[in-house]
Amino acid sequence: MTGRKSCALVTGATGKVGAALVERLAARGMTVHAMGRRRAALKELAAATGCIPAVADLADISAIEACLADIEPDVLVCNAGLGRAGSIAGESAAGIDAMLDVNLRSAMHLLRLVMPGMIARDRGHIVFIGSMAGHHSFAGHAAYHATKAGVAMLARQARIDLIGRRVRVSEISPGRIRTDMFAKALDLSGEEAEKRFFEGYEPLLPEDIADAVEYAIAAPERVNVGLIEIFPTMQVAGGMTMAKGGAASDGN
Repeated sequence: MTGRKSCALVTGATGKVGAALVERLAARGMTVHAMGRRRAALKELAAATGCIPAVADLADISAIEACLADIEPDVLVCNAGLGRAGSIAGESAAGIDAMLDVNLRSAMHLLRLVMPGMIARDRGHIVFIGSMAGHHSFAGHAAYHATKAGVAMLARQARIDLIGRRVRVSEISPGRIRTDMFAKALDLSGEEAEKRFFEGYEPLLPEDIADAVEYAIAAPERVNVGLIEIFPTMQVAGGMTMAKGGAASDGN
């Protein structure tokens, strides 16, 4: 990458995983643009890591376009994600649209904006932070599953679209991570979420996701790490669910 420092753009930068990614890429000597909605949190992250804040709501495509007007990312990390509890039958129109906007629609527009430059330079790396929910089914959260499955397919399709170019595409698909996502999705206090989802468990940590991303982007240029599925050792996907008398019971 002669003539300038490598440039990265990380979305969802003010969440715990996003902040860990920004910190890790900055530590690798990259110029990191950190995209998120919370201006104050981005300012704090910039002070801690030296990143460049990019304030944007991912539901606002014009805001994304404005942020990218003067950025030529060598690495794009589509990390932002939104989850909500409940089945599709009980979801609101606004809830469905919000997950589509943040989880999938914004990623497609980011690729639309970033891929032409990567193709012209014949280099780049696109990383999607997906979810086990995009590859494995469990009860509830239908819209979240659908959007994350869309992310998984988008990653595969982008790889196909980029054949013949030195532009790599990776999906990191984690299981349970110690973040505030459960608290937000289920409208729980931090203490309630801690007790329900983390107390007594051994979840992944944000730095584990940063490790996986670093592994993918640090691989030799001839190597494309397409998919990393990363689970806590004490978590598995699958198990049997059966319905008895109209009520579903978890077989795990």
